Amino acid sequence: MPLERVVVFGFAGSGKSTLARQLAQRLGLEYFETDALHWNPGWVGTPTPQFREKIEAATAGVRWATEGNYSQVRDIYLKRADTVIWLDYPFWFTYLRLLRRTLGRILDRQPICNGNYETFGGAFLSRKSLLLYALQSRWRMWREGTDYSSRWDTYPHLEVLRFRRAKETQAWLEGLKDGGQRAAGA
Repeated sequence: MPLERVVVFGFAGSGKSTLARQLAQRLGLEYFETDALHWNPGWVGTPTPQFREKIEAATAGVRWATEGNYSQVRDIYLKRADTVIWLDYPFWFTYLRLLRRTLGRILDRQPICNGNYETFGGAFLSRKSLLLYALQSRWRMWREGTDYSSRWDTYPHLEVLRFRRAKETQAWLEGLKDGGQRAAGA
């Protein structure tokens, strides 16, 4: 089955955006970054009705790839996607990646989206810290006995690809032919 409308899920630091961009480039898909549609300058979030409109417009195309963990728009992705890629990496791996990425962005003053930057205070001293969110969300999911699979069970049209190691994901990506067909033996 060709990959034409792909959404990548995973915990913070798993590499969702990177994989979605790589897929878009390799397969000639339109890529849109969900964070850029959600976060406005000054880290002001787009109100849910407008955010949903933006996601509706972005997923109206025939061929696209994105990442998506925002619960308020998840249903839009899942009804329109043909493929979900679930980066189900170990917590220690994703958290170390997230920490390394955060520190790099703070030190290099790398803009993230819409003129926003990560700061030391925002990353380490704020209740809205992505690092804190990553800890809390993993703990909550573990405590509730839930995982990402419960998020797309009601969408039987989806092909769900679950990768538990980054090397497994990379091998799969390298095994794709142009157009999204899997290479023989992949």
